[in-house]
Amino acid sequence: QTHENLELLLVDDGSTDGSTEIARRYAERSPQKVRYLEHEGHENKGAAASRNLGMSEASGEYIALLDSDDVWLGYKLEEQVAILEAHPEAGMVYGQSQYWHSWTTKPEDAHRDHVPKLGVPTDNLFEPATLSRIVHPLGPATAPCPSDLLLRRSAVERVGGFEEAFRGMYQLYDDQTFLAKMYLHEPVYVADKCWDRYRQHPDQLVSVVRDAGQQHTVRLAFLRWLAEYFYAQGVDEPELWKLLQEKLLQTSNRIQTRHSRDDERRIRAKDTR
Repeated sequence: QTHENLELLLVDDGSTDGSTEIARRYAERSPQKVRYLEHEGHENKGAAASRNLGMSEASGEYIALLDSDDVWLGYKLEEQVAILEAHPEAGMVYGQSQYWHSWTTKPEDAHRDHVPKLGVPTDNLFEPATLSRIVHPLGPATAPCPSDLLLRRSAVERVGGFEEAFRGMYQLYDDQTFLAKMYLHEPVYVADKCWDRYRQHPDQLVSVVRDAGQQHTVRLAFLRWLAEYFYAQGVDEPELWKLLQEKLLQTSNRIQTRHSRDDERRIRAKDTR
């Protein structure tokens, strides 16, 4: 990174390969810059708990996240820090992400890389609750990738970090629980810049959940959590509640339709035996 005033916290979420030793070696080699963290008993606790652990140990004013399969571009931190310095009221900044297929070096993936449109006015500061209405999952605009975020530490502390109950397949929405809290309570700056590469591969959670046919079940669990969160926070915005109710009904109907199709397939299979 061109921004060199940083600490690197390597969070080990119960690794069973050689990652633990590699991370420890880097921490031993650069103890002033790199720290190794793990959960008690080398337990696997999921992404939300691991992010919370790293954020709780961070000492800087700003916090950036980097998932193990993604890549930051070299000027990410320098440019994002400059934005938050210029907008001290902002709790978070994000931009665009490159959906990265060409990392495989396969000819068929060479031209698949793309940067989706964000769907919101860029180089713009959004007041609290504005992005709640227009960004996924309640709105049509593209949600940011966790590896693209730069967070103000004080804002993270105000909203309470990530929701650790979202584990297993429900981890698909652990970033959305955090973003929902940030959108609701903090001003957010959206930039017209690409700062990271979001690696696309069949083992990423979104692909695993979709292949298992559980994407609507997971989405419904998140939407129910969001309804409880809005209620607990005393949200009194009819438009937000209307959007949420529409998404709850839509997702419930999709699950019911899938179950009906599954029942029809079972009946057909039984009839052919």
